Amino acid sequence: MKKSDKILVAVAVGFLAGLAVYAARRYRERSMLNQVSDEGYETAHDILFPNRNQIGKKLHYGPVLPE
Repeated sequence: MKKSDKILVAVAVGFLAGLAVYAARRYRERSMLNQVSDEGYETAHDILFPNRNQIGKKLHYGPVLPE
């Protein structure tokens, strides 16, 4: 293969990978927004999808059943 062909293949692979990542993120964001819109305005977005890296293990949203 010529050097220019290798560069074109690399650019095409990079473009397709970027397109796949973009589509996956867009699908996930749309599904989250659809779930939020189905819940209504009473339930906040951060309650439905809390960031697991920042909350403590003892913090629970919603009803907690006794053990």
